[in-house]
Amino acid sequence: MKILITGGAGYVGSACLRHMAAQGHEVVAYDNLTMGHAAAVGSHKLVQGDIADTDTLTQTLKDFGADAVMHFAAATYVGESVENPDFHYGNNIAGTRSLLNAMRAADVDRMLFSSTCATYGMTDSPTMSETTPQEPFSPYARTKLAVEWMIRDFAHAYGLGFTLLRYFNAAGADEGGAHGEDHKPENHLIPLVLQTALGQRDKIMVFGEDYPTPDGTCIRDYIHTADLAQAHRLAIEATTPDTAEVFNIGTGIGQSVKEIISACEKVVGYAIPQELTERRPGDPPRLVADPTKLKTQLGWEPAYTDIEKTIATAWDWHQRHPQGYGDA
Repeated sequence: MKILITGGAGYVGSACLRHMAAQGHEVVAYDNLTMGHAAAVGSHKLVQGDIADTDTLTQTLKDFGADAVMHFAAATYVGESVENPDFHYGNNIAGTRSLLNAMRAADVDRMLFSSTCATYGMTDSPTMSETTPQEPFSPYARTKLAVEWMIRDFAHAYGLGFTLLRYFNAAGADEGGAHGEDHKPENHLIPLVLQTALGQRDKIMVFGEDYPTPDGTCIRDYIHTADLAQAHRLAIEATTPDTAEVFNIGTGIGQSVKEIISACEKVVGYAIPQELTERRPGDPPRLVADPTKLKTQLGWEPAYTDIEKTIATAWDWHQRHPQGYGDA
């Protein structure tokens, strides 16, 4: 299969690109490199462009002869979306509309969309299935839900097979330490803790300990990028021009902020400075997947269910590349 991967130089997009190529698919990364890294694409083809540029997208799809698109390109910072919703709505929604129109012009009729568990928002359920009501808690999450509906509407009107993947917290790095997480600015918990362990930060901030969870800190489901990539491959291979599907991707196991810090301390072998501060806007108390549908329908099984094993791969990457891809 020939697959164009938008956001293919990003953390998750590039992990999926490398996995798809290793499994025999032809891939092209499309990325404006605002947040992505050319080094993450490696020897694979990279087209530098913005998803708002419909003409370049259309020509890239036609020149490549793409069979399908895996769409990762998006603004993803929750806090930023609260402070600057205009950027998130413009980038995520208008950008996806541009992509959908490019696909129409290039006669590409299969799409996989990287959505998020954040569309579920607040829930009393210990885990979230695909039928959990979607009540997004932040502008970022609302843009993702709006894009889900836009894809459904385009599919109905113009003919498009699609799969929506709502995944939980991406984590970890490639075995061997060649590729990993490098965001600037960084706001994901595990790399922030490990950067603190390396002395690159004075301390890790804990945003609130008054949430309705056992230790008062937010709980998340951390899914290794290798397991995310496997799920994306299974999903795109199962997507036909008639598909209209949605899956959660997560381990079904939740760890609190304090538990993650403790696990990182076990991996690195020493205490990591931390400080409690106020809650961060837009953070739901608990986001944990029910991945039953993905497992039963596509036969997916995560290889990384021990959070310390996931963190160990990230620690290997950060030790080898303390400046991220700037060391590559």
